[in-house]
Amino acid sequence: MRSPPAMTRGGGGEGLRQHYLQNMHDRQLQVRQKYYSLNCPDAHCNDLNAKGSGVCMMSTAWKEEQHPSFIIFISSFLHTNSYRLNFLQIAPDFIFNNGGTSVAFLFITNWDCHDAPSVFSRVVTLKRQFRHLYVVVSAPTKEQNDSFNDSYFKHAMELGNPTFVPVCDPEMGFEKIVKIAHARGVCKQQDVISMMKLERMQSIEQMDCFLRVITTIPGIDNHDANALAGAVGSIEAISRASKEFILESTDLSVDKAERIFRFFRDPGYYLCPKIN
Repeated sequence: MRSPPAMTRGGGGEGLRQHYLQNMHDRQLQVRQKYYSLNCPDAHCNDLNAKGSGVCMMSTAWKEEQHPSFIIFISSFLHTNSYRLNFLQIAPDFIFNNGGTSVAFLFITNWDCHDAPSVFSRVVTLKRQFRHLYVVVSAPTKEQNDSFNDSYFKHAMELGNPTFVPVCDPEMGFEKIVKIAHARGVCKQQDVISMMKLERMQSIEQMDCFLRVITTIPGIDNHDANALAGAVGSIEAISRASKEFILESTDLSVDKAERIFRFFRDPGYYLCPKIN
């Protein structure tokens, strides 16, 4: 019986091993692709799929630096989720146009501490050009993750400007990219950001009214009012709270707790003239 070529030819064993590992890697990409196509981007995915999710523009320079199997994975992944893929000479690694919103990404598929200065230099340049910029960094090992964290603070990056997204592997990183781009598109379509700003303004106005009412109590300042709001709650809840509960729940003094208690229960006290 003839022995397998890998055992009889010089160097054949290593070649067969590399071939086996590559097949395993390709198989993992196929399995992940099937999983992502069923679960990505999120619960709102069907809303945009019916109309075509959008366009993904990939940098040709970034593409040339990646393994062909990863580019095939990205292309198949985008196609499954109704994105059109274009290859262009662009400054970021990716630009997604989704729901009328453009989102730019830098995608570092394997963190190298020696490349940190050039990476953060690109970040500083691009954040001036793009309103929505994210930096996705794949750092599979603890050493790479620690190196990235050290470099981030060494280069004095402003928290959240732009947002950095550390991931464990490139496939996970691209999943995050699509989720972020999709979420931005959904927010644009549903005008969620405007609604959130409106709700925030209303919340601030309600808090201002709360502070104006509570600080009319003699000796109670903004700090005391904020402590009551956090520990007790609404004006109605404060009006029903006992002195003991106010003392246990806040850092207010006994005298202030007594004043609050009397203010809501003693007409002779809360109707008399007061000078703060």
